[in-house]
Amino acid sequence: MQQEMNRIREELETADAIVIGAGAGLSTDAGFTYSGARMQQYFADFMQKYGFKDMYAGGFYPFPTPEEQWAYWSRYIFINRYTDVDNGTYKKLFQLVKDKNYFVLTTNVDHQFQKAGFDRERLFYTQGDYGLWQCSEPCHMKTYDNEAAVRAMYAEQKDMRIPSALIPYCPVCGKPMSMNLRADDTFVEDEGWHAASARYEAFLRRHAGQHILFLELGVGMNTPAIIKFPFWRMTYDNPNAVYACLNFGEAEVPDQIRVQSICVNGDIHTLLDMI
Repeated sequence: MQQEMNRIREELETADAIVIGAGAGLSTDAGFTYSGARMQQYFADFMQKYGFKDMYAGGFYPFPTPEEQWAYWSRYIFINRYTDVDNGTYKKLFQLVKDKNYFVLTTNVDHQFQKAGFDRERLFYTQGDYGLWQCSEPCHMKTYDNEAAVRAMYAEQKDMRIPSALIPYCPVCGKPMSMNLRADDTFVEDEGWHAASARYEAFLRRHAGQHILFLELGVGMNTPAIIKFPFWRMTYDNPNAVYACLNFGEAEVPDQIRVQSICVNGDIHTLLDMI
């Protein structure tokens, strides 16, 4: 394993460009667990009432009232977006690439890259952000910062409900607001989303054919078409590219690019220390 991590260190030092692809496993290894003790700490009442086993289950539940729905979501957003949980994993990653020519593509929505110091102009959050709301319709393609409202909901909720006056509604059409998270075809890709997408595509074009390190961290098979499959394809198409995958139990690679690949199974927090 140490030999493999040494190879990744060498690639980080010599690559013309580094493309980081980050999935949920990276945040899990950073301390953002969505079940177990952390779920019990913040959602014991919802677990008792509805039998939820993890935070994701509650996120899709059709709560009987918007007051209860936003009591759940405000806790969810507050602890996963506005509190400091990272055990140092994101900061370690930043230290490895801060002086390199990098770009980050991620399906994570917890804002941890920016918190760790990554340049926001080098980030593309493809699936949204816990810190943004949108019209549930949506009647227009714009997102809204929710920090002040979420903090108020979190502070003022009681008996699994927020005050009715805090329920968010669209300022344009008056319909309920919803999370800016990609779950169906109502997801809003606003100006910021499209600008980040264009920057990512431009980065790939500038470095086409060069020595690129595609560094994949914690990406599973839930949405492989966003990061994993494109990384495999771009590595296959570019003989100068190297694909490195760090993941707990899911570090795999097709035979066609095995000679260009470095795959390590393990906890990302620990593996970054080895680099």
